[in-house]
Amino acid sequence: MTDQLANAAPLAASAAPARPDSPRIYVACLAAYNSGCLHGRWIEATTPDEIWEQVRAMLADSPEPDAEEWAIHDYEGFEGANLSEYASFETVCALADFIEEHGELGAKLMSHFGDDLAEARAAFEDYAGKYRSAADFAEQLHEDTGTEIPESLRYYIDWQALARDMALNGEIMVFQTGFDEVHIFWSR
Repeated sequence: MTDQLANAAPLAASAAPARPDSPRIYVACLAAYNSGCLHGRWIEATTPDEIWEQVRAMLADSPEPDAEEWAIHDYEGFEGANLSEYASFETVCALADFIEEHGELGAKLMSHFGDDLAEARAAFEDYAGKYRSAADFAEQLHEDTGTEIPESLRYYIDWQALARDMALNGEIMVFQTGFDEVHIFWSR
């Protein structure tokens, strides 16, 4: 028993699973799936033609003869954005490109806009910037607009409350992507 404990790896040594370098999907053969067999392939979300080529090869290797139906049973590297089981490969690649460009912020925008990629893309036209907090944005906005605040009153202004009111009034959208990191968008 002591030999087993001596040879066991310490808990801190076990690393978290590696994240994929780029978004990818797991496409499963439905003929095999319906027969109780798992058969599919992880495919990088590169171009629709390359994905189709990989899917055709996966279906040709299926344990079920004449397999032709497929579905997306899993995906990773999309930062939490949702993909439908039967999303087109054009949609998969467009979303992968968007997530690779904007990361977690892109996924949060997708969620906010109900998985509407066109709306999420359009939101960047109204991007106000990255700040430590929404309060910092509100304070910077007042400085940028030239509003004079006497130094004796500056400490009485609750910038956090002002930013909260701007968000509640629908003037801005605030997305937090990390500690001391928020992204502000003007609402349309």
